[in-house]
Amino acid sequence: MIRKFIALVALVAAPTLSVAQTAAAPPASASPVSDAIRAILGRRMKAVSAAADAMPADKFSFKPTADQITFAHLTLHIAESNTLFCSKISGAEPPADPKLTDTDSKDKLVANLKASFEYCTTVLAKVDDSHLGDSVTLGNGPAVTRAAVNFFLASSLADHYAAQAFYLRMNGILPPSAQPPKP
Repeated sequence: MIRKFIALVALVAAPTLSVAQTAAAPPASASPVSDAIRAILGRRMKAVSAAADAMPADKFSFKPTADQITFAHLTLHIAESNTLFCSKISGAEPPADPKLTDTDSKDKLVANLKASFEYCTTVLAKVDDSHLGDSVTLGNGPAVTRAAVNFFLASSLADHYAAQAFYLRMNGILPPSAQPPKP
């Protein structure tokens, strides 16, 4: 059903495209998966960093219920996840663990978060799709492919930003992605 719908849309829309529009299509990529993860990382880096910046320092200890983690813990977890996934995707050595805890200051936790994104940006810039089938391990779990870790990174970034947005809204703060565009 979906394929028929897409084919119908393509058939209807194709005659309306000008030559300039079709000529402007980007060239095919030799590493479409790696290019996609870099694009996702770039977008999520901005949103996740902005969400961490938006939470007031005195609210980093906030947690919606007794069973949930604090915003500080979430911030620390995002940085650790970024570093783990990007090191596994790239095969690069992860940076030294900064030994932070949930009780560290907002400034330290946000700096660590942003450093994890800088690390990811740097190591993923050198990655191509030629090693997607390589096996890696994440902790004590079973071996997975580097391709799978790309999906883990993308989905965790979306999940983490959603959690941040929830925590922000619980504190009366509009998440960055819900902010009106700046003129």
